[in-house]
Amino acid sequence: MSYIRTSVRNGVGEIVLDRPKALNALDQSMIDDMYAVLKQWGDDDAIETVLVTSASPRAFCAGGDIRQIRDNALAGDTAAVTRYFASEYGLNQLIAEYPKPYVALIDGAAMGGGLGISVHGELRVVTEKALIAMPETAIGFFPDVGATYFLPRLPEGVGMWLGLTGARLRGSDAVAVGLATHFVPSDELPAVAQAIREGIGLRDALGGHRDPVTTDLPLSKIAGYFPIDAGPMSILGGLSGAVGDEWAAEMAGLIEQASPTSLDVTAAMLAAGAQSSLDQCLERELHAAEQITATHDFAEGVRAVLVDKDRTPSFDPATLDAVDPAEVIRIVGV
Repeated sequence: MSYIRTSVRNGVGEIVLDRPKALNALDQSMIDDMYAVLKQWGDDDAIETVLVTSASPRAFCAGGDIRQIRDNALAGDTAAVTRYFASEYGLNQLIAEYPKPYVALIDGAAMGGGLGISVHGELRVVTEKALIAMPETAIGFFPDVGATYFLPRLPEGVGMWLGLTGARLRGSDAVAVGLATHFVPSDELPAVAQAIREGIGLRDALGGHRDPVTTDLPLSKIAGYFPIDAGPMSILGGLSGAVGDEWAAEMAGLIEQASPTSLDVTAAMLAAGAQSSLDQCLERELHAAEQITATHDFAEGVRAVLVDKDRTPSFDPATLDAVDPAEVIRIVGV
């Protein structure tokens, strides 16, 4: 069974993500099918634009099939783990280098792997129902799918903030920080999608939807609290010491719920990614993914969030000051 549907008309190739019960979480077959279709369309002169949409009203794509990855890791099937991440990152690179306009319409959750199949594309259209996040530190993992490349290139502090806390952005906020390119009200999105399918041109289909958006994000606070060259312990100390700042207290709480090892790995990966190309970041991410999926924190984090859903992971070590720097270096590979 295929979890994507494809069609071609008026020079537009459309991929519809259609795994609604899993909120379009990307399993191996979806990654392989998307890659094959995109490769074919990239060489097809009859196709001028690629459109990626969702059949689910709840999500564009909630991420990778993390539960299956955990099962493979627990079973010792390292080949399956490597194959998954290598093919997913290959898909991300293909999208980033795609020779034709690639348009993702996001009207719901787009997290983790969902950003990997959207952010690297030329146009990312979001609505007020869009929910954007990289929540990997809560499950003992790290922001991947090229996030170690694109997060450090957001406005000052924003990438580190999103990567460490897993904080969620709504549509207009995603446009404001550069993760999305256009904002369209949800009730207007079907008409925009249909206009693109009819081949009237992206400029006309999206006309009037690239105006500056307003955001309530505390960008100055984010820049101050989450510098790219600071470690998680320093960042947490600054947040915890901000007496009377409710936002800072909330962010400190998010960090304290995450895997300490994942926090240090994430900070190191983002710092390295700021000085690296996308392909270098993806290569580093593949090494780190192979290492971290074999750890206690990954198995425990996925159990707590996605399997048993008790939200009470027992991470080891349990605090940032107990993380072994040698373990971080082993995972990151630099």
